[in-house]
Amino acid sequence: MPSLRLLSSMALVAVLALAAAGGWWQARRLAAAQAAVSQAAAEREALHATLARLRAELDAARATPTLITRYVDRVQHVQAAAHAIRQEIPAHVTPAADAACPVPAGFVRIHDAAAAGLPAPDPAAGDPDAPAPGLALSTVADTVADNYATCHAITEQLTALQDWAQRQAATEQQPETAAADAMVTR
Repeated sequence: MPSLRLLSSMALVAVLALAAAGGWWQARRLAAAQAAVSQAAAEREALHATLARLRAELDAARATPTLITRYVDRVQHVQAAAHAIRQEIPAHVTPAADAACPVPAGFVRIHDAAAAGLPAPDPAAGDPDAPAPGLALSTVADTVADNYATCHAITEQLTALQDWAQRQAATEQQPETAAADAMVTR
């Protein structure tokens, strides 16, 4: 029969082994719980960033119809003003002015080259002072007014496009800013 001392020693070793196994098991559980908490925090950060991005996209989508409406209103205003000006041409460039001031062919050639984005034509192409056949001064005024109206409409279109681009750029930057702000508050 084993001695009492041997049995006590064996019991102590068994208790120590059970305590070590229990400590190891608890350490693994704690490490797994910490990993789960870290993963949940990372997922929460990703969700906050996604939420901020989606909110910014929604705000931009809500603003886009407003920008389009504003652009259409401005273009309609430009077109109405151009129409009013063109209606006044006969009062300002009368048939008497048409008869008294023939439009020189040289002016027509230069104007047409500039409108087409071409270099100036050869001066030897004809007498620059000769009147352009069938072209009255009032027709030139109408063409110039139409060209300026087109220019102003394009200006409004470009302004609206720049506004839209700036809002889109701000929308893309907002999620990054929101995510950085969220990290600072922790």
